[in-house]
Amino acid sequence: MTFTNKHAVITGGSNGIGRRIVEAFLREGAAVTVIDIADNAPENAQFFQGDIAEKSVLEEFVGTLKQPVDFLINNACVGRGGLLSGCSYEDFEYVQRVGVTAPFYLTSLLLRNNLLAPNASIVNIASTCAFQSHPDTEAYSAAKGGIVALTHSMAVSLSGKARVNCVSPGWVNVENADLSEQDKSQHPVGRVGKSADIAELVLFLCSDKAGFITGENITIDGGMSKLMIYHGDNGWRLE
Repeated sequence: MTFTNKHAVITGGSNGIGRRIVEAFLREGAAVTVIDIADNAPENAQFFQGDIAEKSVLEEFVGTLKQPVDFLINNACVGRGGLLSGCSYEDFEYVQRVGVTAPFYLTSLLLRNNLLAPNASIVNIASTCAFQSHPDTEAYSAAKGGIVALTHSMAVSLSGKARVNCVSPGWVNVENADLSEQDKSQHPVGRVGKSADIAELVLFLCSDKAGFITGENITIDGGMSKLMIYHGDNGWRLE
């Protein structure tokens, strides 16, 4: 795959999975523009610092773009808890603005300003939390469920203009922490996910090799969500 002379915009690209996606596009020859609330600007990428939950920030950001966008990666999201931790109305609303409203409005702005390149590819980053949950994750899970639904709706609306797909990562060892054999055995592939696993799938979905794929959500979790769980099996124990 090569993305020479192509332009990728990535939200939340300063850290974690987002940063690995930035590095992957740069490696393949793309020009990359990142918008993130953090000030940890990736090397060799154009960088705009701002909070995508704010309408005015998104409008200002789009106004700085100098070339059409071939690949839009809506990666940014936050948590802020749920019912058990006293997640407030404002907290819950903020998470939805970052995780669902911003991807919608950013896409709308690109269309409105003729900045979505022909045959563009949009990849939304969701999570297996859209389909299963830990306790106290209502805000994040709702946002991830929303982006999954937004994906197939956008794919239909943008028919002939862009392909739109979604990636739902499972457990990703973003911090490269030491993990137990039990952690690894909970995944049918025998290991926990890496940020690079997600980045490579995003590249594939943006490539011509994925030209017949749109409106899809692809779960990438090493098979973890397919494993039938019983106490004592595959490193799982109910304490």
